[in-house]
Amino acid sequence: MDRVSTGIEELDRKLIGGYPVNKVILVTGIAGSGKTIFGIHFIHKNCLEGKKCLIIATEETPDDILYQAKILGQDLTPYYESRQLIIENMFENRSEMIEQTRYGFKPESPDIELPNLVNLIHEGTECLVIDNIGTFALRVSTKKLRDQFDGLNYLVRKKGCTALLIMDEAAHNLTHQLAEYSVYGSIRLLVKENSYLGKMERYLSVPKMRSTPISPEMSVFEITSEGIKIQESEGENLAK
Repeated sequence: MDRVSTGIEELDRKLIGGYPVNKVILVTGIAGSGKTIFGIHFIHKNCLEGKKCLIIATEETPDDILYQAKILGQDLTPYYESRQLIIENMFENRSEMIEQTRYGFKPESPDIELPNLVNLIHEGTECLVIDNIGTFALRVSTKKLRDQFDGLNYLVRKKGCTALLIMDEAAHNLTHQLAEYSVYGSIRLLVKENSYLGKMERYLSVPKMRSTPISPEMSVFEITSEGIKIQESEGENLAK
C-alpha cells in the first residue's frame, strides 16, 4: 500500500512509511495534547513535496495557524501565499454567527452537515486537515452521526485526498466515539502523569491503522521548537 509522510520521522517508521494514501485518519486528544501540531507537520511535509494541501479550520484563523507553524520550524507561509496551501477560514464564519442574548453572547456552530464539508475541498487537493471536526459532529444527532461520518469518509476519498480529521476528546466521547468506526485509522494523544518521574508527559497511541502492523504500546512525545519529537521504544529501535 502506498503511504504519505506524516511529517514526523519517528511516526513514519511506526506506521511503516506514513499514513495510507487516499484514506482518512482520525486524531483525537484533549486540549493541549498536540493535535493541531500533528496536522501542521503533515501539511508542511507534503507542501515541501509539492502536493496541493488544504486546511479547514474551525478554531483558529489562518494567521494563528501560520504563526504557530513558523515557531515550530514548519513555516507554511510561502505555500499559503502561493496558494499551494489553502486555509478555509471557518473560524471567522463561526464568530460571525454569535448572537446577542440578554445573558451575553451565545456562540453557534456552522449549520452544515458533515458530508457537505466536501464542498470546501478544492480541485486537486491531495492532503487535507479538518481541525476541529468536533465542531460539526456535535450538531448531528447520534442516530445520524455514523451515516454522516461514513458519507464524509467516502466523499473525501472520492476526491482523492489523504485526510486527517482532528477531533477534541470531549466531542469524541460525547458522540460515543462513533468516528472511530468510520475512519481507516486513528491516533490518540494523551497527557498524563508519569508516576515514576513525577511529572506530566504527552503520549501517543495508535488504536487502529488498517493494513499496518502496529504496536499497542504508547509512545512518549515532546513538543519542541522543531515540532513533535517521539521517543521510540526499545522494540522499535531493535527493529531498525
